[in-house]
Amino acid sequence: MRCEVCGRKIHSAPIKAIIEGAKLTVCVECSKHGKIVYDEPAAPKSPLITVAGGKPKAPVSMMQKKRPPTAKVEITQELVEGYPAKIRVAREKLGLSHEDLGLKISERASVLKHIELGKMEPNNLLANKLERILKIKLLVPIEEEKPGDLPKAVAKDQEMTLGDLIEFKDSEEPKARKQS
Repeated sequence: MRCEVCGRKIHSAPIKAIIEGAKLTVCVECSKHGKIVYDEPAAPKSPLITVAGGKPKAPVSMMQKKRPPTAKVEITQELVEGYPAKIRVAREKLGLSHEDLGLKISERASVLKHIELGKMEPNNLLANKLERILKIKLLVPIEEEKPGDLPKAVAKDQEMTLGDLIEFKDSEEPKARKQS
């Protein structure tokens, strides 16, 4: 094997060095003119996948993996009406300040103040904490609409439109719908 810089025969182990941006196999004398590079084991290349047409496809590691489907959360509970006043009354009944209540449930006093003013709705986790400490009921099951709740202007064989949901004043009568 010969030095790629000076052309001399290399008697010892060949040295890889970067000289002026090129990676070369050099002798001991020429290695002083650059930076010696120690060989690192190359990462194994992933094999290409061939498909029916014989065309190579991207390696398996580079192919996009399908994400697992995200779980759909069904909302089954909602906050009761008038929750801000209910929280305030229960807190005052127990003789707790915003700061004291905040320490008990690991929440900032400013958040509790915003909830009591109705500027912010508590999430389910916070509502559960408030229910437990204040001994009140904040979350109730969602009431589903029953078929009897729909306006009577809609016949059973017709589809409901936005106009069917509008409440008319007593003096106004809903106009009959035209079939399309």
